[in-house]
Amino acid sequence: MENTLKSVAKTTETSLQVVESLRGSDGMTIAELSEHLELAPSTVHRHLTTLKKHGYVVHDGDVYSLGLQFLTVGGQIQRRVTAYPMIKEKVDALADETGERAQFLVEENGQRVYLYTEVGQSAVQTGAHVGKRGPLHTSAAGKAILANYDRDRVESIVDARGLDGVHGDSVTREELFDELERVRDRGYAFNRQETTAGVHAVGAPVTADVEVP
Repeated sequence: MENTLKSVAKTTETSLQVVESLRGSDGMTIAELSEHLELAPSTVHRHLTTLKKHGYVVHDGDVYSLGLQFLTVGGQIQRRVTAYPMIKEKVDALADETGERAQFLVEENGQRVYLYTEVGQSAVQTGAHVGKRGPLHTSAAGKAILANYDRDRVESIVDARGLDGVHGDSVTREELFDELERVRDRGYAFNRQETTAGVHAVGAPVTADVEVP
């Protein structure tokens, strides 16, 4: 029984590796996936066939890419966030008023996840998009979230995710906790080119009773 469960888990993990590989590309062939994942072409083909059957993968000739079924899943997740309509309204208004990029982030499994983004007329394109993940400690909104957690929770996130920066730099725990203390004192956080070169940002926590799955 234990061996069967391990086999099922390994199969699921391989399918997820295929999905993640396709997510980071504009499409890949079986040969490319086989080389990238170090799997036999027959194994890759078997997983692609299953994913395609359920709408999670499509192909154009020999090139495979993610299917629109992921949009359906993403839409269902957004609808589970009870405050999503209000979030969208407020973020849209902020982007329109400032002319800059505005976005709403949440924490999941120790990472920041973009739940909604909008760009104003003067906004700099940064590559941020709904569903994108990254370190909490490298973004203004992520720091604002961490500043509202107790030390034990932040410590557990740091233990799991580390403190490496997007550009290969890093901060120490002492530096992080000092900054989080300053964020608590003033009520908002700064991002000083820590995510995108040349781009500064400010973030504040939303502390209302918002239900996020």
